Amino acid sequence: MFALFIVLVLLGVAVYFALKKTSRVVITEKNGEVVTVRKVGFSSGLVLGVLGVLILLLIFFSIRIVPVGHAMVKFNVLTKRFSLSREGVTFVPPVIYKTYIYDLRRQEYTMSSRKGEGKKKNIDDSLWSPTKEGLQVGIDLTCWYRIKPDSVISLHRRIGPDYDEKVVRPAIRSIVRHVISEYPIMDVYSEKRRLIQGEILRRVRELLEKDGFIIEEIVLRDVHFTPDFSKAIEEKQIAQQEAERMKYVLEKERKEAERKKIEAEGTARAIEIVSKQLKKNPEYIKYLYVDKLSDKIQVIVSDQSTIMNLGEILKKGK
Repeated sequence: MFALFIVLVLLGVAVYFALKKTSRVVITEKNGEVVTVRKVGFSSGLVLGVLGVLILLLIFFSIRIVPVGHAMVKFNVLTKRFSLSREGVTFVPPVIYKTYIYDLRRQEYTMSSRKGEGKKKNIDDSLWSPTKEGLQVGIDLTCWYRIKPDSVISLHRRIGPDYDEKVVRPAIRSIVRHVISEYPIMDVYSEKRRLIQGEILRRVRELLEKDGFIIEEIVLRDVHFTPDFSKAIEEKQIAQQEAERMKYVLEKERKEAERKKIEAEGTARAIEIVSKQLKKNPEYIKYLYVDKLSDKIQVIVSDQSTIMNLGEILKKGK
């Protein structure tokens, strides 16, 4: 409509100046009075010139450029038929056609609890769902998808340009709630998250591909719980850490007790061996005594009448 308005304005301006240039003033007498009459002289050149300008303007405003990675749906208001133009230059006569641009590249739909992310940037758009136990868990996710090029017209007729809010968002939220409700809350938080993510992707594909969408991937970006449950998890983790610490302390004490037991048994065994040797050879006690002395001592005088030769005692002990 805007293009048509511009064309009409330019055409009006051209006609105005053409009429002004070809018009002339004629003085005549009418009923005994002298009157001035403006006459306009139309020529074939003027008509052709106006038509030429009109055609050029029509061509100029009919040329449209479809951006790379996009498609243009054209609706003919006269024939009531749709047609599709891919990226590049296309001819769209004004008034006759209504046009709609669709993005065929990868698109993203994110639902997140963080403000500034996702389609709804100013609110907490996290997806809350009950688990198998009935506990609430929040899911932040991103879905990557594309529109099938051969389904653009069908998508436009059945859904319209706001397909992300009409179809994509409701489908994802519904399927996520169904899948999450089949798993315990700790499975959602544990290594089974990838399994849950794959199940959500499979079901979303089944639901949306028939509407002309190609679902590339769904990513569970974050999982969060209610404040009460988060506190319970934190307390449980603290208790587990304390239990692990006590287990370590008990294991350490057990090993220390075993070490002391082995040491005591070794000492008792040594005493038993020494006792047997003393019974067999009473001089063995002298050997033990001398063995504890310095290597530099060779003779010991125990009293005025006894002198011990260390070399001989060591030989006997051996």
